[in-house]
Amino acid sequence: MNIADVTIDLEDAALPGDLALPDQPLGVVLFAHGSGSSRHSPRNRAVAEGLNQARIGTLLIDLLTAEEEEIDRGTGELRFDIGLLTRRLVGAIDWLVDAPPTAGFPIGLFGASTGAAGALAAAAERAEHVAAVVSRGGRPDLAGPALERVSAPVLLIVGARDPQVLRLNDDAAGRMHNAMHRLEVVPGASHLFEEPGTLDVVTGLAVRWFERYLTQRVPVA
Repeated sequence: MNIADVTIDLEDAALPGDLALPDQPLGVVLFAHGSGSSRHSPRNRAVAEGLNQARIGTLLIDLLTAEEEEIDRGTGELRFDIGLLTRRLVGAIDWLVDAPPTAGFPIGLFGASTGAAGALAAAAERAEHVAAVVSRGGRPDLAGPALERVSAPVLLIVGARDPQVLRLNDDAAGRMHNAMHRLEVVPGASHLFEEPGTLDVVTGLAVRWFERYLTQRVPVA
């Protein structure tokens, strides 16, 4: 396993990230964290570890700068700025495409909460590069019109004890006319999947989804 601290240099920000690449990876998954979270999210890191064990690389980044996070802690507004999150994720996708350690690898996106909306919008913007998307307790509805332009296979994972988000995911799924998609409901799980064993179910679902669809994308020569 090769683990490295990286920096994604964009026009408006320099975003720190943690890149983990197993030997001969099947691809690499970019994580988009949720509201008020960061690349240190314990839930996302648990899923990332499961992906690494399945020979899938991961990149966890902070979508907001330190200054922006300070503003967001007081206002909560930036975590719902889907346009900003999308631009940052598109920049990270472009970095993965060009960076020597990951160039040519199939790319997946894993989004949580509002990060899922950014992931889906970024998948629509970079359809030629994104092979698969997984959402955990996400708000795909916030992706707006981009939902109808997503073409990569999408897995929506929602807790059975999260009825409002389940309804929003069901409605959003009905708008993804151009993407093969599936909605998985995890029994006994609430929004954060804090109940024993529920995050393991999420990890297993994500691993199988990415194993299937990342390997269907032919790497760029």
